[in-house]
Amino acid sequence: MSNKKTITSSIREKNKAIILAAAKQEFVNYGFKGASIKRIAERANIARANIHYYFQDKTDLYQQLLSNIIAVWNNDYDTLSANEHPKQALSAYIRAKVMHAKSDPEASRIFASELIHGAPVLNNYLNSEFKVWINNKVMVIESWIEQGLMDKVNPHHLLFLIWSSSQHYADFNVQVVAALDKTAMTDADFDAVVDSLTQIILKGCGVIS
Repeated sequence: MSNKKTITSSIREKNKAIILAAAKQEFVNYGFKGASIKRIAERANIARANIHYYFQDKTDLYQQLLSNIIAVWNNDYDTLSANEHPKQALSAYIRAKVMHAKSDPEASRIFASELIHGAPVLNNYLNSEFKVWINNKVMVIESWIEQGLMDKVNPHHLLFLIWSSSQHYADFNVQVVAALDKTAMTDADFDAVVDSLTQIILKGCGVIS
C-alpha cells in the first residue's frame, strides 16, 4: 500500500511540474489575462480536464506558479546572514541573482509583470511574509554597518539595487543583447555581469575585505 501511495504521489508531482512548466511559458507570452488553459494543456500535451484535476482554475495555477517562484528565491538564493562577512555574503547573493536571471528568466518576467500590474495576486504576500523576510535582511545589513564592515547605506535601497540590476538581464534581455550587439548572452557574458555588479556594489558600500 505504501509503495502504491509513493508511486501515485510521484506521478502527481511529475504531472504538476509539467503543467507548471507549460503555464510558465504561457504566462510569459500572454500575461495572466491573455493566458489560456486550452493552450497550457496543448503545451503540456495533457488533456484540459487533467489540468483542472490538479488546479481549480487559471487563477489557482497562476498563484501556485508565483508561490513556487518565491519559494525558490527565498530558499535557494538567500545568502544574507549576519554570521557571514558582507563581502562573501553580498558577492554570493549577487552571483545567485544574476545566475537565476540566466537560468530561469521566465520566472523573473512573470514576477515583474505581476508587480507592474499592481500585484493583485501577491498583495497579501507582500504585506505579510515578504515584510518579515525583508525586515530580517535589513537587520543583517544594519548589523554589518554597526560592526564597521561597510558604509552606512540604506539597506532597503541596497537590496532594491541588487534586485533591479540583476533581474534587468532577464526582464530586459532583448535590450541587453541589442546593446551588446549579440544574438544571445553567453556564459562568459553572465560571468562578466557578476564581476561588474559585485565590484560596483561592494565598492559603493565600502565593504572591507
